Amino acid sequence: MADVCQWCRGSNRSVCAAVPLHFHEEIRRISHIRTFEAGTTIASEGHEALFVGTVLRGVLRLVKTLADGRQQIVGLLFASDMFGRVFSDEMPFAIEAATKVELCMAPRRRFETLLSRHHELEHEILIRTLDELDAGRNWMVVLGCQNMLERVAAFLAILTIREHVLEDAAEGSERAAIVEVPLSRADMAAYLGTTLETVSRSIHRIADHGAIEIIDPRQFLIKDWPALLRLSGRSDLTSHQFLGRFSGHDDNMRTLSEAC
Repeated sequence: MADVCQWCRGSNRSVCAAVPLHFHEEIRRISHIRTFEAGTTIASEGHEALFVGTVLRGVLRLVKTLADGRQQIVGLLFASDMFGRVFSDEMPFAIEAATKVELCMAPRRRFETLLSRHHELEHEILIRTLDELDAGRNWMVVLGCQNMLERVAAFLAILTIREHVLEDAAEGSERAAIVEVPLSRADMAAYLGTTLETVSRSIHRIADHGAIEIIDPRQFLIKDWPALLRLSGRSDLTSHQFLGRFSGHDDNMRTLSEAC
């Protein structure tokens, strides 16, 4: 547990990293680490919310089932993101493992008791909830105002920042900038509000522009980060840490604060 907690704090993005060190032992006492294979349902929609926690490794997807039985992916959770529902008895959506995941989990009611005793932790949960709301509004911009090429490019850019900036900060990695999409092409199409064929065409167009190299249907080498941002129409997604790897491509590009 100690090694995992150290990694989690090292990311500077987890809830635990944002509260004083003396809270960590209390959180450790009520938490445990579990690993789930891809495709496993962690929490079911409409059922009682039994656990809350933090993603340590891997990606979770949030899934909503419509009245006619169709399912829609409404969100993705990455390393350092919180999952679950505090102060709510029922899950509004299902939580599934999009990839193999490692989770730090705590019983929801015991975690709520901890929140009631420590207002600093409760304050951090509120901030995370507002961040999640902002992320949802940001995604509305992607779906409502961008063309399909921009949507796919923005999706790849956001995944790249989340996967590499967070993991590299935690692990000090200097590995190549390869992004792995934790969804099938069909799920990616549903998430972006389009068809599988359109997603495939957009990916090949982005590759033709030299921004990425297609390794396989789910893995892409980021060859030209500024070009990917230009294709996405979202220069606000620029990350200080990640852009440094590609500074030779565009010395005049303005570096903005990370926005995802």
